[in-house]
Amino acid sequence: MQAILPFPDISPEIFSIDLAGFHLALRWYALAYILGLVLAWRWVVLMVRRPGLWLNDSPPMSAKQVEDLLTWVILGVILGGRLGFVLFYQPGYYFENPREIPLIWQGGMSFHGGLLGVITAMVLFARKTGLPPLEVLDLAAVVTPIGLFFGRIANFINGELWGRVTDVPWAMIFPHAGPEPRHPSQLYQAGLEGILLFALMFTLARRPRREEERGLLGGAFLVGYAVARSIGELFRQPDAHLGFLFAGITMGQLLSLPMLLFGLFLIWRARRG
Repeated sequence: MQAILPFPDISPEIFSIDLAGFHLALRWYALAYILGLVLAWRWVVLMVRRPGLWLNDSPPMSAKQVEDLLTWVILGVILGGRLGFVLFYQPGYYFENPREIPLIWQGGMSFHGGLLGVITAMVLFARKTGLPPLEVLDLAAVVTPIGLFFGRIANFINGELWGRVTDVPWAMIFPHAGPEPRHPSQLYQAGLEGILLFALMFTLARRPRREEERGLLGGAFLVGYAVARSIGELFRQPDAHLGFLFAGITMGQLLSLPMLLFGLFLIWRARRG
């Protein structure tokens, strides 16, 4: 008989109140975004204050500039993540129901869209403040896996983005995925995109870099995430409205391909310099 791990009985809502006919709740998914952004911000502040990490002990940003950048990043995550989901995953539905596009509390965010939004926000911020854009991207690349880890854990708690049917001993039956036992692929992705990728970026960030190596950390992150996401997609059930695109390829893997190529270009550029 197949062993099946019980799915933890955790409510997606940490707490809620009903006030004047409105249901107000703090959800684990929202907390994941808050924790990821705050911890990433504080980690970058520690990095810019660390002596010996920067050439001539001159970090690319001040702690105050890191705090200012946080506002831009929050906007990039929300706008990019939502628009990415609308355009990449359900364009037909949202073009017919445009009023639902701003309703992010109903779910539907894309990491690839959020990444594009954050990169755009950081480039605009760098131009506005006269900072080197690739240095800003490098700093953000080191801490992005923190948010990815919390996001995947929230996906697991919500019982969403579940894995494919399997007979492994640690399979789970997810509440909204039918009676078949499935891979807890959210936890696989939390380990790959969060823990493992952060360990890689942390190790690379501890090495003092020369000025001509700008973009190396950003490139390493893009390559690392593209590989980690593509591996995770082998265990994750494709979105029901998309399925497999061609030759067993999922949308997540397809969107990771340009990330991989651009990341390799940044690494080549930095190493060549």
